[in-house]
This record gives sequence, structure tokens and C-alpha cells, in this order.
Amino acid sequence: MSALSQAAAPDLAVARFHMVESQLRPNQVRDDRILTAMGSVPREAFVSPAMASLAYIDEDIQVAPGRYLLEPMVLGRLLQEAGVRASDRVLDIAPATGYSTAVLAALAREVIALESDTALAAAAAGNLRALSLSNARVVSGDVTEGWRDDAPYDVILINGCVDFLPDTLADQLAEDGRLMTVVQTSPAPAHVAEARLYVKTRGYVSHRALFDANVARLRAFAAPPRFDF
Repeated sequence: MSALSQAAAPDLAVARFHMVESQLRPNQVRDDRILTAMGSVPREAFVSPAMASLAYIDEDIQVAPGRYLLEPMVLGRLLQEAGVRASDRVLDIAPATGYSTAVLAALAREVIALESDTALAAAAAGNLRALSLSNARVVSGDVTEGWRDDAPYDVILINGCVDFLPDTLADQLAEDGRLMTVVQTSPAPAHVAEARLYVKTRGYVSHRALFDANVARLRAFAAPPRFDF
């Protein structure tokens, strides 16, 4: 570790602590397992060195053109509502550089990270290896199609705001499975969005709104253009 890295490490550990105490706890994230996971996973390892000092700010962080790590509070609340168990198999969709995958790996039995951007998939895989996370792996493919090879999943997390939820993802939920995402509910210029919990019961998927959330939109989940005649 360089002298600069050695000097920065304590400051980043303090920033991680403050993220838990000032962003998560005051915003209804009270699950000790989630607080411990997010207080342990080094978020700075998933951004560029130039962005390390901003790793714990309370907003989305851009890691590639149009791609972001979710705001910590939003991620924490989504995971809490999902009720991730130690026995769960999780599909983490569009994790970018893999931060959400690392957090999920501390909570679940197995995590499959599905990333469509091959450069980001490679970065995520490298980051997970660096943290020796043996219960998480990265696969490449169309994020709207899910990953049928390991379905069904107890939990599916979509890392960003979507215009629609593909049936393919709902189909890959196990019975009593939970899917978490943020859904655009109003078009531009309002761009109103809400976090939602989807649950599969007796083969039918229903949802409930949780809280308003302003997170970056995932282009892959943009609604196709409509033409009125």
C-alpha cells in the first residue's frame, strides 16, 4: 500500500462509519446484518481512485457513462425490505462495478451478478476476487432477460430506475421470492419514481410502493417509444 493509500485508509473508514450512522440509521435502515455489511464493504474499492474520497456521499456515484452505484440509503432500504436471508440465492442485476454484489454476498448464500457491459462485468469480477468473495460471481448478458441458468431466485435486485419490469424477471422469482427496484411513475419533466417491493405468491407477482426515490435510470429498462396516430 502506498503512503497516500495508508493515509487515506483511516479517513475512508471514518467515512464508512458516518455513512452508516448519518445516512442509513436515520433513514429507517435498522437491520443489523445490513448495517454490518455496508459498514464493512469498502465502497471506495468500487470506484476509481480519483473518486475514492467521494465514495460515501449520499447520492448515486457514476462509475461509467450512464452507469452508477446506487445511493447508500436507497440500497440499504431496498435490501431491508427484501429481507435477504442467509439461505437465499440472489440475482443482482446491473451491479456495475459490483458494490451491491459484495454487500449481498455478506447477507446471502449465493449471489449471481448479471451485467450487460463487458468492461463493467470484468471490473466487478476483479473487485469481488480482490475481496475473496467466494459466494458471488459475475455473468454477462442482457439485464432485461435475467439469468435463467441459475433460476429461480429468492431475491432479485435491479440497480437503478426502470420504466417497466420484464415478465422474464418475474418468471425467475421463486415462490415467495422478492424483487426490489425503483420504478418511474411519471414521465419527463417530472420524473417521479418510487421504490417497490414485488413478491411472488402462488405464481402471481404483486407489488407495493415503499418510498419515493431519485436514482439514475437504467437505459436497458427504458420504455419503447410510443407512436400515436
